[in-house]
Amino acid sequence: MLQFLGGRPPLSRSYSKNPRRFAVALAVPALLFAATACGSEDGGSEAQVKVEGKFGEKPEISTPKDAKPADKLVVKTLTEGSGEKVEKGGFVRLDFAGQTMKDNKSLGGTWTTQPGAKGPRRQMVAQVGQPSQEMPAKVLDEVIGKKAGTRFEVEGTAKALIGDQLNPQAGVKPEDGLVWVIDVVATKKIDPKSEVKGDQAAPASGMPEVKYNSQKAASITIPKGEKAPTDLKEQLLIKGNGPEVKAGDGLIAQYTGVKWENGEKFDSSWDHNGATAFQIGTGSVVQGWDKGLVGKRVGDRVELVIPPKLGYEGQPQSGLDKNTLVFVVDIVGKV
Repeated sequence: MLQFLGGRPPLSRSYSKNPRRFAVALAVPALLFAATACGSEDGGSEAQVKVEGKFGEKPEISTPKDAKPADKLVVKTLTEGSGEKVEKGGFVRLDFAGQTMKDNKSLGGTWTTQPGAKGPRRQMVAQVGQPSQEMPAKVLDEVIGKKAGTRFEVEGTAKALIGDQLNPQAGVKPEDGLVWVIDVVATKKIDPKSEVKGDQAAPASGMPEVKYNSQKAASITIPKGEKAPTDLKEQLLIKGNGPEVKAGDGLIAQYTGVKWENGEKFDSSWDHNGATAFQIGTGSVVQGWDKGLVGKRVGDRVELVIPPKLGYEGQPQSGLDKNTLVFVVDIVGKV
């Protein structure tokens, strides 16, 4: 798996787990690097990469066999969009395809769909400036200043795009050329410290009690003597009036998660950088989130009690495969 560190929301069954933080990543072939610095430079391309296809369509990328990649990061705008402009620190929903230049080996992408898959296709949802498991930081940072509807290309040597953090065991040499084609589908600027406001409902029968601590992880108390439910349980604690959350949306949320068995907190967005973004309703996160958050509205505070079968059952590496999970989620925006 080629993975780029970052991300926190509860991952789906098809993804691996970072021991400290949750991660959502698209399937790609090899671990390429651990982290990268930011920065880039526009300019002409020595490699003469050819990209066919319109914005919103799967790009066909080809490179002449004798092409020499530029030894600096090169950016080309292929289609100029007219939507909202991506700001530094903003949240984005993207389509992308990446590959090596010399042998056209895939570096991951959003265009491949699973056989028999229904509903919206998986896309990349991220906060610009935060680490990502799906592409190098230098590449992702190039979305800054682009408008929704834009298709652009980023290329250069692995050294130029990844630098000293290139993993020598990945089978990619520093002088090898890499290319990404990115569609900016949507963007939204949301304060990462945002939280839902309003009068909170009392806990329903059998549901954990939630004490919301402003700008901190919520305090969640498991009801004494109650057995963990075997099916998904949910309660709307605060009703918002924002747009409805639909499958395929990029959701921007604050959350806190604890184990039903002992009330121990295992993660919270407040323990990291605040609001996090993820795609909902596409199998990118655990089933309990897909089932419980699609159909809600921006401004809602939702409590979810998720049994193992809708969480991490079958994933012993998660450390949560036998646990019933309790989440409190503030839906602060969508992209």
